[in-house]
Amino acid sequence: MTERLAEICRLRGWTVGLAESCTGGLLSSLICAEPGASDFYVGSVVSYARSVKESLLNVPKPLLTTCGEVSLPVALAMAKGACATLRSDWSVSITGVAGPSGGSGEKPVGFVCFAVVGPCFEEAASQQFAASGGRQDIQRQAALFAFDFLLNAMR
Repeated sequence: MTERLAEICRLRGWTVGLAESCTGGLLSSLICAEPGASDFYVGSVVSYARSVKESLLNVPKPLLTTCGEVSLPVALAMAKGACATLRSDWSVSITGVAGPSGGSGEKPVGFVCFAVVGPCFEEAASQQFAASGGRQDIQRQAALFAFDFLLNAMR
């Protein structure tokens, strides 16, 4: 998958940045495993704390307060903030509840929100991953989903 991302970006002259929360930089690590990733990958903001979402990604505090950190509007604001902060053409964001605690009835463990922003493109989606696999499995599934979400948007 990383080779496909590199090919698309090199062909079109695009750059990619990330805004990760619950995955803690896992998607960034996957992308950086590709030799020559520096040709298209500009970096990531691992915004685990709410304060980082506000200060580095410019997610409005009222949005965080009304919608919560794990929400489609916040995921979209994170992706937009990553594009602006990192000066990338495309970005994908990930924010969710990786567990094993922290879930609620409305947002259970395994609930993750994503957004992709690019030239004339904005889309957000949520996914419920099975909590039975544990925290690392949720993080891995979320990183792979985000990667696929980004690739599909770029095509």
